Amino acid sequence: MATDHEIGHGRNITWTLRAKQAPEHIREAWIGTSWIVEMTADGTRDGKPFQATHLFLTSLRTTPEALLQLVRDRWSIEGWHWIRDTQLHEDAHRYRGNGAGVMATLRTAALNLLRLAGFRSIRAGLQAVMHDITALLAMARRKPQPDAC
Repeated sequence: MATDHEIGHGRNITWTLRAKQAPEHIREAWIGTSWIVEMTADGTRDGKPFQATHLFLTSLRTTPEALLQLVRDRWSIEGWHWIRDTQLHEDAHRYRGNGAGVMATLRTAALNLLRLAGFRSIRAGLQAVMHDITALLAMARRKPQPDAC
């Protein structure tokens, strides 16, 4: 078992990972499986109660603390990708060669500009500037403020 506590960005969440060795019938059905894992998150997000439970199997042979960190790191990457796909429809694009890298860089710049402009919601930020070139250019000229955290 391993736990981690996160306070920041409107969240106050305790993450708990419980793992146990996979029983023989699971190790036979899924070759290489070593752990059955339950990951729970309890707390508040933006002042509202939050609870989530995820179950999975893994072939990694490591400590629960290291596994917890790996899962948290992976979810932070997936969270960023989820925004890119749901708001910018990145997975639907079929750019090839240099165009794919250029478009990914432009999307990253757009997301960062929206965050720097104070938008907590990417969707709201996109709606605020998509038909307002003046607002978009003002965001691009804005100087980043030191992070209060």
